[in-house]
Amino acid sequence: MSAASIDRFLAAERRRLEVKGRNGTKPGTPLKQQIPVRMWAEWDDATHPGFLEIDLVSHDGGAARGEFAWTLDLVDILTGWTETVALPNKARKWVIEALDTQLARFPFPIRGIDSDNGSEFINHHLLTWCDSHPITFTRARAYHKNDGCYVEQKNWSVVRRFVGYLRYEGAEQVQWLNDLYATLRLYTHFFQPLQKAVAKERRGARTYRRYDQAQTPYQRVLALPDTVVSPAQKAVLTAQYASLNPAAIRRDLLRLQNRLWDPMPRETPHEFPL
Repeated sequence: MSAASIDRFLAAERRRLEVKGRNGTKPGTPLKQQIPVRMWAEWDDATHPGFLEIDLVSHDGGAARGEFAWTLDLVDILTGWTETVALPNKARKWVIEALDTQLARFPFPIRGIDSDNGSEFINHHLLTWCDSHPITFTRARAYHKNDGCYVEQKNWSVVRRFVGYLRYEGAEQVQWLNDLYATLRLYTHFFQPLQKAVAKERRGARTYRRYDQAQTPYQRVLALPDTVVSPAQKAVLTAQYASLNPAAIRRDLLRLQNRLWDPMPRETPHEFPL
C-alpha cells in the first residue's frame, strides 16, 4: 500500500484523534444581534485614543482540561498602549472585574471596546457594564481573526513571547503572572518602540506599505493634544519615565520569568531574550 493510500484510509481515524477546543472560545448567544460588527478596515478612522481591542489568551499548556489561567489583553488602537492581567479562569465575573481595574490604568478615557464572539464577552453582563459607563461595545465578525489584528499581534509580542505556552493554574501562579505583567508594562510602554502603517499601495501583484517613525506608546501619548490627554497626566508619565532604569527592568523580568518557568530556584538564572 502506498503512503497516499495509507493517508486516505486513516483520514477518518486521524480526525477522531485531533485535539479539540484549543482556541478556548465558545460561540456567543443570540445577543450578538444587539452588538454592532466592526471590521478591521474600519479602524482607519480611529483618530482618537481610547478605542480598544480585547481578547483572552489561554494558558492550558496544550491540554484544555480543568481550570487554568487566562490573560486578558487590552490594546489601544491609536497609541498601542497595552495592558494585560491574568485571571484564574474566564468567568464573566473576572472579566468585568479586570476591566474595572485595567481601564483606569490607561492615560486617557476609554471610548469603546471591541471583542471576538466568545461567550465570555458576548453576554448581558458586559453589555450592561458598557452601557453604564458609557463605552461603545462592538464585536468582530465570526471566523475573521484579522478583525482583531491589533490585539492578536500583542497576544504574541507581549503575552506569548514573555510567558510562553506552559500551563499555569492556581492562585499562586496567577499572582506570578500578574507580578510579571506589572513589570512588563513598564518595558512595553516606555522602552518598546512600534511602527504604524500610514499608507498602502498595490503595484501589480505586490503590496507596498509605508510606516511612520518608530515610537513607544509613551511617546505617542505625549504627542496627543492637551485636550485629549491633560498636561497633568503627561507630567505624571514624564516623571515616571525619568525614574525608570531599563537595565533594572530587564533584570526584574528575567527574575520573574525564572520563577514562572522554573519554580525550583537555580544558582545560575536562565537568560531569556527580550
